[in-house]
Amino acid sequence: MGQDATNVALQRWFTLPGDVNSDMVRRVFDAVASMTEQHVTTAHLLIQSNGGYVSDGICLYNYLSKLPIKFVTYNAGAVASIAVILYLAGRERYASETARFMVHKSHASAPQGARPDALRIIVEGLQADDARTEAILRQHVHLDEQHWRIHAYSDLHLTAREALAVGLVDGVADFMPPAGQRVRAI
Repeated sequence: MGQDATNVALQRWFTLPGDVNSDMVRRVFDAVASMTEQHVTTAHLLIQSNGGYVSDGICLYNYLSKLPIKFVTYNAGAVASIAVILYLAGRERYASETARFMVHKSHASAPQGARPDALRIIVEGLQADDARTEAILRQHVHLDEQHWRIHAYSDLHLTAREALAVGLVDGVADFMPPAGQRVRAI
């Protein structure tokens, strides 16, 4: 029982809502600094996000997945767009029965009156972002050819059970902190 009590003491529970952007990156960096000071070994992280900026999501994925802290990520509602890449930083990943995921290709709006060279730069940036996110998806998720065809031209939506079937989640389970455990918002 002493070993279990020690392990529980080093686990913490967090929520991470909102857009994936530079503010979220700063909040996560600050929270991880506190986690390391407190010698947290496992961080349970409930993510609720419709996405945001690709580079910020990839930064958070790379950062969280390489830390000596074990992140367990949860989806209790919606994890979409680049937030799916952030979610994949979890060494263990869970989703509530009623949760949904959505992935899609990058998109941007061209400035009105943009010249062909400016449009080419935008397209090349989008293609580079798609290559980065697809590489991470392929590393973790086993989508079939039909999924990839949908992803190529549209939003690909997955229920928790569908996410389980393709390896996006390790199980269908709720974010359930133990009684008396403080849940910290990041």
